[in-house]
Amino acid sequence: MPALPAPDYPVDVRARLEADAKEVIARYPGARSALLPLLHLVQAEEGHVTRTGIRFCAEMLDLTTAEVTAVSTFYSMYRRKASGDYQVGVCTNTLCAVMGGDAIFEDLKEHLGVGNGETTEDGAVTLEHIECNAACDFAPVVMVNWEFFDNQTPQSARQLVDDLRAGRSVRPTRGAPLCTFKETARMLAGFPDERPGAVEATGGAGPASLIGLRLAKGEAVPGRGADHVIAPRATADGAADGTGGEPPSGHPAEEPPPGHPSSHDAPQQTAASDDQHPAGPAAEEGE
Repeated sequence: MPALPAPDYPVDVRARLEADAKEVIARYPGARSALLPLLHLVQAEEGHVTRTGIRFCAEMLDLTTAEVTAVSTFYSMYRRKASGDYQVGVCTNTLCAVMGGDAIFEDLKEHLGVGNGETTEDGAVTLEHIECNAACDFAPVVMVNWEFFDNQTPQSARQLVDDLRAGRSVRPTRGAPLCTFKETARMLAGFPDERPGAVEATGGAGPASLIGLRLAKGEAVPGRGADHVIAPRATADGAADGTGGEPPSGHPAEEPPPGHPSSHDAPQQTAASDDQHPAGPAAEEGE
């Protein structure tokens, strides 16, 4: 068991954190709701959630340290031990894995000499596998401090971590310029990114994510034939921009079912929707 109670922050650090914490707490009608951003705030101070940080959050919100610990250990975004300046997360969920994510993760473990959740000796990089980076269009994906590095290979991932460890400039594939994990944690606590041009550089979805939207709008996608264009959905009177409704498969020669803009909108004949064959047990148990 650790020695109790946890030590407090130095006086100057405590005063600074209290001012920030009060600003965060004031955003919520109930102080308890500020716990998640306060955990990010103390993580921004030390790089992980320490016993001192837990004590601070508990005192600011009038909670027990057990309540704060329960939350901080539930979410993987809160680090429970000292970690690197750069959290390198390799997506190993299904799509990224089969596209090369597993190979990237294994290669980086060997290249860096660390295992999952471990940090290099120089304190620069913490490596971990992540279940999903929510960027399947760009698989395999690596994230550094929650910024995207798309379409990675073992070779490009090795170069990425080497550049991070050497202090060389590294730019994400899309999004804001890279910063340290502590700086990222402060932003997650709800404080603005004050770096010049960082907010403007955030950007939106990449082109691969927008192809489906362009098809749904009836726009042609470069490199695709006209038969890949999906007409806009029909309006209530069965027409949309003169198309007469969306073809079932997106091919202009196919007609939609009457009354339904596309085949996947038509109700299915299931027990729940068929009055002639209702769902549910037909006899008493044992009969």
